[in-house]
Amino acid sequence: MSSVTEYPRGTCVLGGVNATLSAIKRVCTIYHSGPGCCMQTTAGEGQQAGLLTPYYLSAVSSPCSNMLEREVVFGGEEKLRDEIDGSIEIIEADAYFVLTGCTAGIIGDDVEAVTADYSKKGLPVYPVTTPGFAGDSLLGYEVAFQALFDFIIDKNPKRDETLVNLIGIIPYHDVFWTGTFEELTRILHKLGLRVNTFFTDNQGIEQVKTASCAALNIIIDPWRLKGFAQKMEETYNIPSIRFPGAPTGATQTGAFVRGVGKALNLDETLLESVIREGEAYVYDYYESIIGILSWKRFAVVGGAGTAIAMTKFLANDCSFTPVLTIVTEPIWRDSDRKYITEQIQGLEYAKAPDVFFLPDHYDVRQKIKEYDGVTLLAGSSLEQETALEIDAQHYAVSFPISDRLILNRTYAGYRGALTVIEDLYNNL
Repeated sequence: MSSVTEYPRGTCVLGGVNATLSAIKRVCTIYHSGPGCCMQTTAGEGQQAGLLTPYYLSAVSSPCSNMLEREVVFGGEEKLRDEIDGSIEIIEADAYFVLTGCTAGIIGDDVEAVTADYSKKGLPVYPVTTPGFAGDSLLGYEVAFQALFDFIIDKNPKRDETLVNLIGIIPYHDVFWTGTFEELTRILHKLGLRVNTFFTDNQGIEQVKTASCAALNIIIDPWRLKGFAQKMEETYNIPSIRFPGAPTGATQTGAFVRGVGKALNLDETLLESVIREGEAYVYDYYESIIGILSWKRFAVVGGAGTAIAMTKFLANDCSFTPVLTIVTEPIWRDSDRKYITEQIQGLEYAKAPDVFFLPDHYDVRQKIKEYDGVTLLAGSSLEQETALEIDAQHYAVSFPISDRLILNRTYAGYRGALTVIEDLYNNL
């Protein structure tokens, strides 16, 4: 290993796969790994996302083959079969996904052959052969969607022009994922659309199957799921529209509504009616707090989508002054970095902030301290100490958040904008 990252914001790819698949109702993940992986991945994802561990199965309740020295020497395939048999007998689930840990990946257990034996019997057991060392939990989200594409999605769909897939919002790693799904779904319903989120509103495997019937994929992320979107278009002729972050406030949400409407060729009168209703709702409340919220010079630290959405909202809608924005995701493609930077700096108000890509927490701390006059630091729980050092207001908006409970709170949409304002004032 050539370098060490201080406080990485996430776990391994195994943790990301588990968090994503386990967020689907009645899905059972079966670990083919060492005995510590269940606890560590659950703690590293869910408990850092507003103190939650509400997977269908989580931590020590997750089935696991508990690979030890014997399996390293002689292989663990027979032990895995015993674990799958026991899981099917005890746990009611609509799908069972076998996830490989580092040990299984190193010794080369043929998990695909094991699960194929169950598939031949008509049992919904599927392999996800991506060992933990293959990447981080953000990659795990994409790996999970690839597994859903390969094994679950209906291969002979019937098109539904009113159905859309809302994707890109990562369960748990996006701390406000449940509330964000709920608010964006509420807005899309006003457009006469049915929404597949796969993770909320009691949706599950049946909704995943219908993903291939949708008229549009709505991706809420600036760079992920490009491969998935391409496969959905090539295989099922489903186009995609991308928004760089969960739209926050009237300005971004209006653009979201118009973007979806244009992609689906919806009635413009309906679109503008929904936007006017949302803006009236927000601005009526804004009028009642004129003069209460003080001006801020702010910095934002977080994942790319959060960094974009929060910088735009605080600058364009609140008239705060942006100083710097730090993206903490490890983003390797220059084209992605360029697009994210353009989105952050393309503001309607104020001078654009400086933008940095810094996955290491030490580097984040040092960079923030280089800037004078920051009075609001919007980041994760990790930035609380730095905010104290520079005498700035700390505002937790990004993963990890480990110092408060979060259920369905969101900063997205019209209603989420009011939550931001409340938090900023109440946390002075």
